[in-house]
Amino acid sequence: MLELDLSADIQALRLTYGDIREVIDVETLRSDIARLSEEAGVPDLWDDPERAQKVTSALSHRQSALARVEGIGRRLDDLEVLVGLANEMGDEESAVEARAELTALTEIINQLEVQTLMDGEYDERSAIVTIRSGAGGDDATDFAEMLMRMYLRWAERHKYPVKVLDTSYAEGAGIKSATFEIDAPYAFGTVSVEAGTHRLARISPFGSADKRQTSFAAVEVIPLMEEATEVDIPENDIRVDVFRSSGPGGQSVNTTDSAVRLTHLPTGIVVSMQNEKSQIQNRAAAMRVLQTRLLLLQKEEEAAKKKELAGNITASWGDQMRSYFLYGQQLVKDLRTGHESGNPAAVFDGDLDGFISAGIRWRKRKDED
Repeated sequence: MLELDLSADIQALRLTYGDIREVIDVETLRSDIARLSEEAGVPDLWDDPERAQKVTSALSHRQSALARVEGIGRRLDDLEVLVGLANEMGDEESAVEARAELTALTEIINQLEVQTLMDGEYDERSAIVTIRSGAGGDDATDFAEMLMRMYLRWAERHKYPVKVLDTSYAEGAGIKSATFEIDAPYAFGTVSVEAGTHRLARISPFGSADKRQTSFAAVEVIPLMEEATEVDIPENDIRVDVFRSSGPGGQSVNTTDSAVRLTHLPTGIVVSMQNEKSQIQNRAAAMRVLQTRLLLLQKEEEAAKKKELAGNITASWGDQMRSYFLYGQQLVKDLRTGHESGNPAAVFDGDLDGFISAGIRWRKRKDED
């Protein structure tokens, strides 16, 4: 006779779930959604496109957050029903399904619990991620592309919308740099723990046989700040360069000069965009990122938060936060948290939740010290 007893496990999850609901403040979420829905329903909303975008984006984010929390509650209820049916019918197949659902819910609730640790000023914002290859030649540019794919696959696993803003391809393998936006609630608070220098050690596929190569890539994460559009940049402070978009190997993928590079002369900040179809769209996207960087710079100078926000990251030995070993031991290890995985292939395929959760907990402890 089948005796499936998951009551203690389910009760523990319900307690954690209850605490999470209190921290997230579900009632406030509902009232925010009601208010924003009313604003979104105003007939002349789109007369002001910028305000309309802010309202609809805020509404979408809050609806997504509420749906996720409420969905967990329903799944816990359904799990208890499934366990009851499995025991009543002696159905081993239902028992296997129940155990799998318990494992899945445990992982989801643990992730949501980690989210409650994110209380930074910009943590709930969407994120703009930039990856730059560092020392290591073709191995470094190839590694930068591997990291980009890793983060895109991670976002895909979570169904987070991603928009690639710029990709600068290397002459040989991989990319020199790439910038992309992750548009999801708490994307910045989540992904910002990935900022720093990443180190890859492997047998190089580009050099002589059996030669171990160490290469580096830097990851920078900044929050998407809608209020950055209010930053006024005098035209004389910007140099605009236009060029043709390029693909792998440096080949041109466009017949017109649609790519745009903006240089802010007073600070030296450079932003380039080439993934939109028109020069106007690329310029608008580049201006938004430049305004965000300048707004962050202002706030950093005022509050001395430069290291805390984007950081001064150089892709070299000095600022490492994670190492990837693809020879011998096959290991990925975070040098701050000690979290590690013996399956680099899975990590590069987007299995990052363990590293990110450990990073968020590490950051919280560090802030409290």
